[in-house]
Amino acid sequence: MKLLIIEDDINLASTLARRLTKQGFICEVAHNQSDALLTARKLLPDFVLLDMKLGDDNGLALIKPLRSLLSQAHIVLLTGFASIATAVEAMRLGANDYLTKPVDMATLLKALNTEPVASASNVIGDAVMSPERLEWEHIQQVLHSNNGNVSVTARQLNMHRRTLQRKLQKKPVQQ
Repeated sequence: MKLLIIEDDINLASTLARRLTKQGFICEVAHNQSDALLTARKLLPDFVLLDMKLGDDNGLALIKPLRSLLSQAHIVLLTGFASIATAVEAMRLGANDYLTKPVDMATLLKALNTEPVASASNVIGDAVMSPERLEWEHIQQVLHSNNGNVSVTARQLNMHRRTLQRKLQKKPVQQ
């Protein structure tokens, strides 16, 4: 069982590779889009773990090329910024599963051991985020993309700056 891990966080990628190797997978790691496509052509993996944020790039853009290259591979999208919109988009582009970080090993193994023709009914997995948590994650993602600029983030979210500041002062809601 060959597995390609596409993750820009070098520490997380090596941890995943080490743990999944113990589970019987032959793991290769790529840290950016071009290396991912080259490694996929060379390895022809049965499974792909794909991070949604690859530095400044979006992992969603890799799903179609990976799917055309590896039509039978089981593609699992991993993200720290989960949303219903990205889950639907990932499935529409050809991903087989969608998991939020941090993901426990049991959930990850369950997703990887699913047959490649698995149904799309388990889009978000076992842990469904509350609307409040989804809002918090989305705000953090937009704030991060604006390099912490609250005014620009508030404009993009169509929200008053003071309202955004109050939301940012609150602790993140638990799932």
